Amino acid sequence: MSAFGDAQGAQSVELTLTEAASLLSGADMASTKALTEHGIPSVRMTDGSNGLAMNLPDFSGKVPATCFPTSSALAATWDPALVSRVAAAIAREAAAAGAQVLLSPGMNLKRSPLGGRNFEYYSEDPLLTAELAVGFVKGVQGEGVGACVKHYVANNQETDRMRVSADVSERALRELYLRAFEEVVSRAKPWLVMASYNKVNGTYVSEDERLLTGILRDEWGFDGVVVSDWGAVDDRVRALRAGLDLEMPSTSGASDAQVIAAVEDGTLDAAFVHRSARRVAELARRAADSRRPTGDPPAPVESAADLAITAAERSVVLLRNEHGVLPLAPRAGVAVIGAYASAPRFQGGGSAGVQPKQPAGSIVDAVGARHAGTVEYAPGYAADGLTRDPALLDQAISVAATADVAIVVVGSPESAESEGYDRADLDLPEAQNEIVAAVAAVARSTVVVIVSGGPVRTEAWRTSVDAIVSTGLAGQGVSLGLASILVGDADPGGRLAETWPCELADTPSFLSFPGEGGHSVYGEGIFVGYRGHDRINGAVAFPFGHGLSFAETRFEDLAVVESASGWSVDVTVVNDSERAAREVVQLYVEAPELAARRAPRALVGFAAVAVAPGQKTQARIRVPRRALKRWDEAAAGWTLDSGIHTFVAARSSRDAVLRHEIDVVGDDIRMPLTAASTLVEWLGHPSVGPALIAAVTEADPTGRTTGMLTNPMAVLMIGGLPIGRLAVDAANALTLDLLDRVLDSHMG
Repeated sequence: MSAFGDAQGAQSVELTLTEAASLLSGADMASTKALTEHGIPSVRMTDGSNGLAMNLPDFSGKVPATCFPTSSALAATWDPALVSRVAAAIAREAAAAGAQVLLSPGMNLKRSPLGGRNFEYYSEDPLLTAELAVGFVKGVQGEGVGACVKHYVANNQETDRMRVSADVSERALRELYLRAFEEVVSRAKPWLVMASYNKVNGTYVSEDERLLTGILRDEWGFDGVVVSDWGAVDDRVRALRAGLDLEMPSTSGASDAQVIAAVEDGTLDAAFVHRSARRVAELARRAADSRRPTGDPPAPVESAADLAITAAERSVVLLRNEHGVLPLAPRAGVAVIGAYASAPRFQGGGSAGVQPKQPAGSIVDAVGARHAGTVEYAPGYAADGLTRDPALLDQAISVAATADVAIVVVGSPESAESEGYDRADLDLPEAQNEIVAAVAAVARSTVVVIVSGGPVRTEAWRTSVDAIVSTGLAGQGVSLGLASILVGDADPGGRLAETWPCELADTPSFLSFPGEGGHSVYGEGIFVGYRGHDRINGAVAFPFGHGLSFAETRFEDLAVVESASGWSVDVTVVNDSERAAREVVQLYVEAPELAARRAPRALVGFAAVAVAPGQKTQARIRVPRRALKRWDEAAAGWTLDSGIHTFVAARSSRDAVLRHEIDVVGDDIRMPLTAASTLVEWLGHPSVGPALIAAVTEADPTGRTTGMLTNPMAVLMIGGLPIGRLAVDAANALTLDLLDRVLDSHMG
């Protein structure tokens, strides 16, 4: 029997094994089971990364909701506070529709730009991902709705996603793929964590006790519910033992019966059942408590529709702006070209898709309403974004030739980006590349607007057009948000949250993504995204963090103050122009590379600031000591290397502005020595090494053993041998007993 507090927390109840087991799987596609006689209500869950994505009861569609920018677009704002506001708005709509849990945010890193679900994820960088996801979780749970962070962990592709094994080193797993989850679990306390479909190093995540219990709960202190991705459980008993509490969706009682049978035949301790049932019951109590009226009048909230426009505007990234073609001159004659200008894409496909309350509207109409000059439109290519139409092409060329500025709207087609499959390439449809080239050949000035969930290949025309703008998949506010940037009513404050490569073959994961034979080998290790591009100093179209402003800003006075917990870094941002600016100060660290390979620079903090015309403001960034640590594979722990580290205030991973060196006193990490440690590792230890030489000198008066251990050429040849292999050779004085005595006397 198990004891539970009821939903009101007023009394304790006892559950039988059958009742406890019943709580461990869903009631249907979206809800947990209720035990009303014990005061345990059902909990309803819904998708919602860029807006409420709740299915109608008959699955004929979805509940109408505000469609915000996708996570990939929101990430370009580098603004956790804005992400939190958006998340709160989504949570309010979820609660109004009857949901208590939002199955968001998605936090998987963009290992490859081909990831089909990348539009649901934030970044290729774990720190940026963590900060934005913390904002999202706090925004959701501040409204009394639970957040479920996903997909834990290394769910970085759609190809074979239900069973593929992500074969990844412990260092890459810790520094990149687990890092953001750790931050969110520690700082934002999400109610749930979703275990992903895939395996990690051969074991399904849903059955991996080390990941679900050892790391998530024991190391990080997670106290909520671990829920499976829908249909991810391969062996329910093994998963329960590993720490997976709730299986979704309903199995119509089949998995509950498996659990009970395993207890009855002695292969599963009933304690596992009751442990997970307590967690699910606590989730139900938490959900019920959070919806109780407090008696306080509701605080005023901003319009969701207006917030969607603001978020879309902030998501816009100005990638190129030669000759100051943007913002548009007030009376310039403008040609807007491209079928996507009439009906822009604004979200990706799959379970996160939203039925928008308001349509995105036409970019043509949005620009026309704000621009004082003439605005003409020509579709240029077919509405599907794929089909070439010679008549439409000729019309577009004619319209572009007579305009002062031609704005060509292009983007990846709807079929290119969705849950369930990865992108085949980064190429735009040829019909769209053709229209860009044709317009650029005749127009006085050409602006290309890219509507996509991730990077696209721009090499066919990148240097032959005047300006390039990326909107991302920016939700129902995309047209109005973009128009405000194009006409100069707002400064383009967006910055890339992922590298845009010149060619797909340049990406660090190119040779191993998405893998084969059920395995995806993460051969690039820690060198994901900009870390890999910058390590080889390869050409990129646009680097991580890149984005231009209409204003003229500069950074000055980088100041660093150290404390016991880390460093406080201040950077002054000066606006030398007559336009208001929104700037993102990015702080990277250049770490010494004595003990392990490192990226040239790694992001350790950032701050987005608004700066009035002719004014200056200070950006303060706090860097905890942990941000400078790396995972040491041999020591199986985090370590901070001693030596000179350099803080770099930058506009992108490749655009350093200010530098400040700090002398770090790191961790004195000492590897435990065993018979499996190499001769070099023994000799290199500051106290054990000399003690070993002294011991063998005493044990072998001939000096032969000492000579072997001190001769540079001998050490060069045999130094990599585990010392235990030398200790079985009777020709020298090394013995396992001697090694044990040395260790006992010098390492306690």
